[in-house]
Amino acid sequence: MSGGDRKKAAAANNKLRKQNLFARINTFLTEYEKVLIVGADNVGSNHMQKIRVALRTGEAHLFVGKNTMIRKCIRGLLSTRPELEALLPTIRGNVGLIFTKKELGSIKKLTDENRVESPARAGAISPTEVIVPAGNTGMEPTKTSFFQALQIATKITKGTIEIINDVKLISVGQKVGPSEAALLQMLNIRPFRYGLEALQVYDSGSVFEASVLDITDEQVLTKFAEGVKNIASLSLAVNYPTLASIPHSLLNGYKNVLSVAVATELTFKQAEKVKAYIANPTAFAVAAPVETKTEKKVEKKEEKKEEKVEEEDEDMGFGLFD
Repeated sequence: MSGGDRKKAAAANNKLRKQNLFARINTFLTEYEKVLIVGADNVGSNHMQKIRVALRTGEAHLFVGKNTMIRKCIRGLLSTRPELEALLPTIRGNVGLIFTKKELGSIKKLTDENRVESPARAGAISPTEVIVPAGNTGMEPTKTSFFQALQIATKITKGTIEIINDVKLISVGQKVGPSEAALLQMLNIRPFRYGLEALQVYDSGSVFEASVLDITDEQVLTKFAEGVKNIASLSLAVNYPTLASIPHSLLNGYKNVLSVAVATELTFKQAEKVKAYIANPTAFAVAAPVETKTEKKVEKKEEKKEEKVEEEDEDMGFGLFD
């Protein structure tokens, strides 16, 4: 095969691959209403394959491709599904799309679980705060100057360097320097965990931050109850009835009517028992339980058994020095 033929074959294969990818993303966008947009920075090919397998068990599909192709496919579907336009602004940077029909919270949990530890490389932006713990490093005293350059207090213990206090080495968003990276490597500390980072969520035409998926049902119910309480308090304060305040208004009204009935000769069915109790409280006193004959017989039998056991213990038939 000549060089020209090889180029033609490679171009044909590349075209076919693009057509397959285009058909795949088109199928996903047509069949699925829920999409989790994830950042794919610092995720290697092997790690990405493991994440794909884990997502398939959760009935989700990960698609990572060129942003131009994804945008082109979305624009091609706008005539039949105009709600997909909300997805266009999210396709920027190194992102992937996870399509699913399941709860997005469970899919985010899968991505969070599939993270791998990674060393701090020089030049990388730290996603977390890095703390070097106090303790013996096992390193020789010749490395003391290295710690001094990073302003880490140390002492020599049994011929090895010991860090006196916990040290905050790197802050969130700080670029990792060569000295910090070398120190963490010497201490065998892998402070970062990389994986697919949930950024945004698309659900039936709406796009919102992925942090919403961390909200639990208990938190929603608690906030809802607080809101209802605030509305009821405000309604009662301004004497404006609402659905939230009606139960309290009815209860307060009942208390007022009951107070009038107790203070006067007027009465109604619900107030009769209260008035009777006020007139004769002793009639509502709970009588002490009466001991039945059966309970008395059981107690007498138990007393006889105890007496018999005591008599046997006292007279065993012999003395200590017999």
